[in-house]
Amino acid sequence: MSQDLFGIHAAALELRSQRMGLIASNIANAATPGYKARDIDFTAALRNAARNGGEHGTGVEQAANGAMLYRVPVMPSLDGNTVELQNEQLAFSENAVGYSATLQFIRGRVDTVTRALKGE
Repeated sequence: MSQDLFGIHAAALELRSQRMGLIASNIANAATPGYKARDIDFTAALRNAARNGGEHGTGVEQAANGAMLYRVPVMPSLDGNTVELQNEQLAFSENAVGYSATLQFIRGRVDTVTRALKGE
């Protein structure tokens, strides 16, 4: 049902949420020796989710896992940590904007359906 109503946007919102958690984890571990920063290739994950029908839960989680990668640092740290705080903050901000835009789209769809059900 949600696939018909929201299209791929439901999966996109879930992927953006997972990516936000991953980036937040990178930021939290910026001073942890040997920590390897990870990210989700959002485009590849969304493509995988669409291929799987954009199903919630396992389908989106598998799509995210299939598109997970380790970041390659521009300036490697001597302690083996690959988190570059500026890049993580930028990625977090960009992802937050995408999350907000996707959420606004979904809200618009819900408002449209609600108005239709009320007969407005």
